[in-house]
Parts: sequence; C-alpha cells; structure tokens
Amino acid sequence: MSRILDMRHCRLSPSSLMLFTCKSLDSSNANYLKLNNKGALKSSLQANSSEVGFDHITYRGSLSLKVKEDDVNAFDALPHVRYLSEFQKDELMGKVVMVRFDSNVLLGEKQNQQSRIFISALSTITYLHEAGAKVILTSSWSVKTNSKLHSAESVSAYLSSILKLRVIPMKSFRGHEHPKMEDSMKPSIYLVENLSQFKEDLANSSRFSEELSSGVDIFVNDAFFQSHKVLASTVGVTSFVYASVAGFQFEEGLAQLKNAFGTKRNPYIAMVGGGNLVEKAAAVQYLVSSSDGLVFVGNMAFQIMHALGLPVPRKLVEAGAFNEAIRIIQIAKSRNIPILFPKDFWCINDRLKKPQLVPTHCLLEGWSPFALGPNSLEEITTLLSKSKKIVWIGPVKFGLSIQDSYGTSILAKLLGRLSQGNCDVTVIGNMACKALMGESSVSSICNVIENASIVWEFLKGRNLPGLMALDRGYPYNIDWHAIYDDPARPLLVDIGSGNGLFLFGMARKMKDMNFLGLEMNGKLVKRCLETVRQSGLKNGYFIETNATSTFRSIVSGYPGELVLASIQCPNPDFNRPEHRWKMVQRSLIEAINDLLSPDGKVFLQSDIEAVALRMKQQFLKYGKGKFTIDHQEEWLKENPFGAQSDWEQHVLHRGVPMYRLMLSKSLR
Repeated sequence: MSRILDMRHCRLSPSSLMLFTCKSLDSSNANYLKLNNKGALKSSLQANSSEVGFDHITYRGSLSLKVKEDDVNAFDALPHVRYLSEFQKDELMGKVVMVRFDSNVLLGEKQNQQSRIFISALSTITYLHEAGAKVILTSSWSVKTNSKLHSAESVSAYLSSILKLRVIPMKSFRGHEHPKMEDSMKPSIYLVENLSQFKEDLANSSRFSEELSSGVDIFVNDAFFQSHKVLASTVGVTSFVYASVAGFQFEEGLAQLKNAFGTKRNPYIAMVGGGNLVEKAAAVQYLVSSSDGLVFVGNMAFQIMHALGLPVPRKLVEAGAFNEAIRIIQIAKSRNIPILFPKDFWCINDRLKKPQLVPTHCLLEGWSPFALGPNSLEEITTLLSKSKKIVWIGPVKFGLSIQDSYGTSILAKLLGRLSQGNCDVTVIGNMACKALMGESSVSSICNVIENASIVWEFLKGRNLPGLMALDRGYPYNIDWHAIYDDPARPLLVDIGSGNGLFLFGMARKMKDMNFLGLEMNGKLVKRCLETVRQSGLKNGYFIETNATSTFRSIVSGYPGELVLASIQCPNPDFNRPEHRWKMVQRSLIEAINDLLSPDGKVFLQSDIEAVALRMKQQFLKYGKGKFTIDHQEEWLKENPFGAQSDWEQHVLHRGVPMYRLMLSKSLR
C-alpha cells in the first residue's frame, strides 16, 4: 500500500483515526479514512463498500454434511457433549470416576473462591462423592500455580480443606490398577501424583493414557480452559474408559464462551489488546466479521497503523503482519464498521527519558509508546459508552513495556460501570480480569474468562481437542430428509468407511436400504461425497467424524432402524503386541448395542487375526450378553455381502486370508 500522507509535517489530524462508518453509532463529529482502488488513504465522511474487494470469507470448519440452517453459527465447531449434570446419582454409585481438574482454578494462589468457576469445580467432586463414586483426581501444577503447593501431599491437604472431605495422595499409579473401593458406603477421593512430572502427558502417549485410566469406569473432564491442548489426561484417556463427560466447571466454562460470542446485542464492540497479529489474524478476522466495530489497545494497533501508511517505529512493526492487517481493514470496509486505534500515546524517547504525549500521526523513529494518551482514552470511552455488548480480550500493552496500568484501570472502571447498566460485558485474559476485579465491585456481573488462550483458539476456528474428545459429542443436527430419499428405510453404518468402495457397492445393489459411512480421513470423505453428488446417489452418504465418540449421537437421530453395523480392516497399532486398535472401545460397542434393531447384525473383519479376535472378544464382553456368533465355523470363509472394500480386495489379491465374523443381536 502506498503511503501518501506527509508524515514529516504531521498533516493528518488526530481526529481522523476511526475507520469507516458504523451506522449504529453516532459518528457525526468524526472524520473517516477509507481506501481507494489503488490502496491509498483518503479522507471521507462516508464509506463506499464497493471500493475495496471483500475477498475474505469467515469459515468455521468444513461442513461435510447437510445441516439445518438454524444450526449453522459460530458454534458449529463445538460439539454437544454429555454433561455430568445429566447423570443421575444412582448411575454413579460404586463407579470409579477419574476427574481431570484445572489446577489454575482450584489451586491458584490468589483464587476468588466466590467465583462461579471455582464453585462449579468443587461441585464436580462433591457431586461424585455424594453419589457414592470413588473419585480419582488428576492434574498438573507448578510453583507458578501456587508457590506453597509442591508435593501431592500438600495439594491433597489443601483440597481436603476446601472440599471438607479427605483427599488421599497416591504414591504412584504406574504398573498397577488404582486402589479398589475400600467400602462402598464410604467412597474415597484419591489424588494422582503431579502430571507435570510426566512428559508422556504432554505427548498424549497412548500407553500412558491407558496406565492413567487403568480401572476407571468414567472420565470427567473438568479442565475446560485446557481444552486447546492435546494431553493424555484430557484426550488420550477417553479411548480407554466406559464414558467421557464434561464436569460442572467444564460446563460453566463452555457456557461463558457461548455467552461471550453466542449472544447478539447491538452495537457490539470488540476491544483487542496484546500483539502477535500474524498468529491471531484468523481470530481478529472473525471478530471484525461479527462485531459492529473493533478497538485496538495493544501492539496490534501498530500493525493496522502501518498498513494504513501511518508512521510506526520499525521495532514495533511485526514481520508478516502487513497483509493480515490489510485483510482486516478490507473486511471492516466491506461491512461499513469502524476500527478505532489510539490517537495519542505517552512515550519516552531514546534521548529524552521524560515521558511526553505524542500524537499517533507523529510517532516517528526513536519514540517508545508505553501508555494510552488522554485523547485515546476519551475516544474509546465515547465509543464503548454507546455499546450494548463489549468483549475485551488481551492486555493494554505497547512495545516491550509492562501493561499500561493507568489505561487498564480507566477501562476496567468504565466496563464495570457499563455492566451495571444495559450492557453485556465480557473480559478475557488474566491481566484484564485482574484489573476488572481490582477496580470494580461489580465484576461478578461481567462474564469473566481468565484464560485467553482457549478463546483465541476458538476464535481462530480451530477445534478444541479436549472438547472434541468427549463422548457423545457431535456438532450438527442432521437433516436426514436432505440426505436420503426415504430416511425411514433400514440403515447400514460402515465405521471406518475409507474410500467408500464397500458402501457404494452395497448402495447400488440394495436400493431398499440406506448406507452411511463414518470416516476420520477428511480427504477420503470429500471424495466420497463428490462421487455421491456426481452419481446422484440417494441412499448413500458419508460423514467425517471419529465414530468412537460420535456414533451414538449421529445414529440415534436416524428416523429408521439401524439393522447392520460393520467394522472392516481397522488399522492395528503395531506398537502393541496384541495389535490393539484404538477405535473399538467399550463406549462404541455399547452405543452399537443400544441402537441396533432387535434382530440387527454386526459384521467384523480384518486381515490380521489378532485384530479380528480382539474385536470379537470386545463385542462379546461389552455387548451386555446380547451378541451371539451367527455361524458355526470360527471365521466366515466368504464375504456374505458380495461387496468388498478396497483393502479387502488388496488382501485377497495377495492371496492372504481374511478373518470375518458376523454377530447377531438377540432379544434376551
């Protein structure tokens, strides 16, 4: 972008720093900047949205299946998980339940024990204890969490004091099962040793996950603010337990996220602090695409200024941020909304150490901004005071300085006052939340989210692994009538459908049935869906998903009967001597058993006998006594359907045997 402003003489007036018109706000006293077709800056009182092409499309995850239009919103990436609150206490009696709690919530040195998050975290543990479950607590902590809590013994003593229940530290969990219930009438609470000591937790080691969850029936994830991480203690363990659900603190955290970005009130202003625009560009693009205006109160402001041709000291320009800033400006331009960045800064000079007030348009080399100027605070106050919804994320921080305490304090007081009126206020990030709680006596009225990392990840449109790993989670309500001509027909579900060769063969042969493929490989699913579209097939469909956690919620909504489920040639884990395959878990088998019609069948096959044998054993073990083998011979010699998967064809072509099994569901 060409710089056409004469910065040497500071000819641009300070009042011209709000970009574009926001119709919902009073803008009669401000000048505006807009981009012409050549990318130059130009003063105007009206914005012409057609002058700048809008080439950005906000995209929050690919929708590989048809959904109801009302359900397509910013939360398509968030699955509908099963909550602990849905479990009746009698379902928990005698169960071994592992709870992954957030040490920052429960163990923090300066913790607000009256906050909803803290209270809900305690409620998860007490609810399980009162239900008669044996509770095993897991987490990681360090001196940064609490300088007074180091050992598992000290943490156990602290948890005992706040829970008013005895918490017993476990010396070790490796190499043996968790201790058994001593007395079912007196359920125990145990604390596993500090997980930060084990690198396998950060690596999401499958073997470590299995050891950690040994003997556990139900996993409760109560560490919502760790959901952006892939940990063995939040993600890996879900493959080795009966069910995985969200605890009360997890549920509260998810509700906070939905309150922040799922409610609609206008005008809605997003105030963005901090830096690293390149890393957070997708998140800022989402904010500018969904809000009625953006206010920059951190280092990102310099990237916007730089893209607009304003003078910015080289040390404040972030490498690679120029194009991202231009894209953000273009989105705001196309939507006709304002972007506000500081009009003045308190600065020090390399030669003059005494702080001086410097207008933004005169911020030349040698100046180091460290705080918002009075004109900036006045303009921000004016804009926010007219808003009905405000989200503040990121610290008020410029350059390498510490947080601007004065500017932060002014903004915190303002938001505290606005929250008492008719304005929804959400404050995100540790620094901003501390400022709000320190300056405002009404911080409880605001939606306060101390962990900004998970919010940034959500705003970028990324999946939250800790959330996606939970059982019964699937983000869409499927419109079966849009997928199939007749959704009342019997259904066959192929779990791990690969390139769809088996399902396509079945769908062409059996027109009186519907066929659904569940496959984790997104590229294969896209190819299959394209084939469905080109062929006009109306009794076959494919969904990109992890069937282990989503089978129940997907198939339970199907209008017709599930008559057959198939698992063919699953990938073995050759690091395990028994070739354990992670997908065929108890939760999946029980879901199939519960949803299968009374005379339904399950078809299993593999070219590795140990894998086929293990699947057989798992179905017979966890099928609640309702599965029986449908043939006298140990393995079926032929494929009973006359339609083969691509891997089956490959195996037979090599002359290698297939190990096939058909199970029938009995009525007993």
